[in-house]
Amino acid sequence: MPIYLDNSATSYPKPEAVYRAVDQALRHVGGNPGRGGHELSLAAGRALLETREAVAGMFGIADSSRVVFTSGATEAINLALFGLLQAGDRVVTTSMEHNAVTRPLRALQDIGVEVVKVAADRQGLVDPDDLKRACATPTRMLVMTHCSNVTGTLQRVKEVGPWCRERGILLLVDAAQSAGIFPLDVERDAIDLLAAPGHKGLLGPTGTGFLFVRDGLQPKPLLYGGTGSYSSSDRQPEDFPERLESGTPNTPGLAGLKAGLEFLQDMGLQAVREQERELLQQLLDGLQRLPGVRVYGPGSAGRHGGAVSFRLEGHDPAESGFRLDRDYGIYCRVGLHCSPDAHRTIGSYPTGTIRVSPGIFSTRDDIEQLLTAVAELSARRN
Repeated sequence: MPIYLDNSATSYPKPEAVYRAVDQALRHVGGNPGRGGHELSLAAGRALLETREAVAGMFGIADSSRVVFTSGATEAINLALFGLLQAGDRVVTTSMEHNAVTRPLRALQDIGVEVVKVAADRQGLVDPDDLKRACATPTRMLVMTHCSNVTGTLQRVKEVGPWCRERGILLLVDAAQSAGIFPLDVERDAIDLLAAPGHKGLLGPTGTGFLFVRDGLQPKPLLYGGTGSYSSSDRQPEDFPERLESGTPNTPGLAGLKAGLEFLQDMGLQAVREQERELLQQLLDGLQRLPGVRVYGPGSAGRHGGAVSFRLEGHDPAESGFRLDRDYGIYCRVGLHCSPDAHRTIGSYPTGTIRVSPGIFSTRDDIEQLLTAVAELSARRN
């Protein structure tokens, strides 16, 4: 059986309940939510509301209408950035961001938004004091990942959020690598905007995600069009979530996301994290014992999310990944992982790294087989 260790890209397999929920929605909840008063349309509307409530419950969101469904974290981040920033605004971000943050910010620079990047250390950790110093100049928004998709480094968002709130600086958190693994509470952590995909740690299907928008913020929409409400007006509704949700939603995918959220709630995030932490520590300890293997990021699982990056001395990461797939049936990811700045920060640019990321259904035996394969590859001469 192949071993899937690419959960930082997309979690796989999904809980059986997720597959059943998608199938059920396609077969029996076939209507368009909010676009009719018949039974199937009402059933679809209920399915979306239940998913919205489930998201709100997991992330401490008091008003579920502030949960805006998107196709993933990338759309959510773009919605927040382009919806709230304009020429003359100043944004602080970090050197560990995914291109889902870096590229929209680069485009916003072209229209007059000032972007300041705060460097992380070689393990990928950004010092909160450095962020605060960068924000000493009047700043509209701080944008940061909660957990690196390259090194797995967990950033100290809880120390930054309340500080930003006191100073009127908006905090946008990219939770692509942490949602469903680490507890996040938008009120406790003073997060104004939270972007997350459904298809990673939340165990839902691809094509799902959300943006939480704090009450009082009114981003401009990315898309304008039909919302199923206020149809007599040619203006986009002001009410949430309709203001930011135009077009037919992905009802089957969102039904699957609800099932993924329920699976996590039943298991308990603490149990999920403990299981992943044990696998990560096994992986980190094993890699660090192997000669000719360099591990990037934190050496302990305590402040480490799901992704682990490493390289084999004298071996190209792309070739190593190919051999892991072809010779051992182990699926991982190689290269820059859409985060070139992060690789520049840790010193692995331009070739990148081999990235492995266990998931909720990974086992200790999967990790042992990977370590055996890496040891054999490391011993080979190129």
